[in-house]
Amino acid sequence: MSIRLILFLTVFLVIDFYIYHGLRTVLPQRESAVRVYNSVFWSLTVITLTVIVLALFTDWRSWPKQLRMYSFAIIVIMMATKLVFCAFLLVDDAVRLLRYAGIVGTQLFSKSPVNDSIRVSRLGFLVKFGAMLSAVPMVSLLYGMTGNTTRFSIRKLKLKLPGLPSSFEGFKAVQISDLHVGSFLSSDPLRKAIQLIHEQKPDVIFFTGDLVNDRHEEVLEHISVLRELKAPMGVYSVLGNHDYGDYLNWESSKDKQENLRRLKEIQHEFGWKLLLNNHAYLERDGERIGIIGVENWSARMNFKRYGDMIAATAGFDPAAVNILLSHDPSHWHAEVTSKYPFVDLTLSGHTHGFQFGVELPGFRWSPVQYVYREWADLYQSGQQKLYVNRGLGFIGYPGRVGILPEITVIEFQRA
Repeated sequence: MSIRLILFLTVFLVIDFYIYHGLRTVLPQRESAVRVYNSVFWSLTVITLTVIVLALFTDWRSWPKQLRMYSFAIIVIMMATKLVFCAFLLVDDAVRLLRYAGIVGTQLFSKSPVNDSIRVSRLGFLVKFGAMLSAVPMVSLLYGMTGNTTRFSIRKLKLKLPGLPSSFEGFKAVQISDLHVGSFLSSDPLRKAIQLIHEQKPDVIFFTGDLVNDRHEEVLEHISVLRELKAPMGVYSVLGNHDYGDYLNWESSKDKQENLRRLKEIQHEFGWKLLLNNHAYLERDGERIGIIGVENWSARMNFKRYGDMIAATAGFDPAAVNILLSHDPSHWHAEVTSKYPFVDLTLSGHTHGFQFGVELPGFRWSPVQYVYREWADLYQSGQQKLYVNRGLGFIGYPGRVGILPEITVIEFQRA
């Protein structure tokens, strides 16, 4: 057993003991109630630890899909709930420490003997409030698993682009991203999404990466459905970070390369035009717009960079309007806006909006915004624009809270 694992298990158990004793102060003290509380609390702890340890020492991707998804969901829900409650306990203990220090200080200054038996009780209202508030992530995350992954949101955007050729006035593009088909238990959600896409009557469809979670085999059961995704001017796609198989321990580099080769081949079998650091043009009535597609390129160094804008634009003759497909939105500020001013619109995905957040008129929040500056919707820098799609699929947590899966419909208009 590695030192890291021992340290993790120690910290995990210390936090659980801390939370356990905090909850004991606000729960009924009847013997029967205490027995139930003890059984439920420690059973959940044992289940969580068992899942984590098994995931570390076995190939968890070989587990049955439902077991894998819902085991992970339990861990996410329990961790989120405990962290919220733990925050309130820490505040309560900080207050208790200050009160204790004040009492002792008073005794010292009054020259009275310090009473070693001083006890400062918890602030019951604060702990109870923390317990109630910690139920919010639990209820929210459970609710997010009741069908939100297939409540596809159609977001329509009218985009004014300077220099747009007249023949492309009213041109309609649909963007989808992050299908993660390995997370779906059947093809029905994908069939529903494709029907919704076709109802928008797009001229072209852009897919901005992460077709699978890890392996090309994930897509095999969905080939007949995905092959139906069509548009008059085609389906253009790029790769996302998950498509390269970087998160698996492959038996050999040859197996990993073969997996990627097969994934690319499958997209061609769909009839999709996969852009691998290259470009194309959409033509209408003798006028055209440029399409550039790069492989995954991230400003965050924990993601490998496969994208190459120099290669993608080699021999590229910029049109009046040029669109870049780049999976990771951090690419936009890191390279595109400073080096490629002819790129008018960048389409990205990757963030999923963290699959958790709040979206209200005039207000949008998600934990992912502390990692990604641009994480959902439309952004602008000078004349250049970026749209970040919230993703159509899901990965890890099998649900969505507040951030629904997205089909983006962009209608081009002349500025």
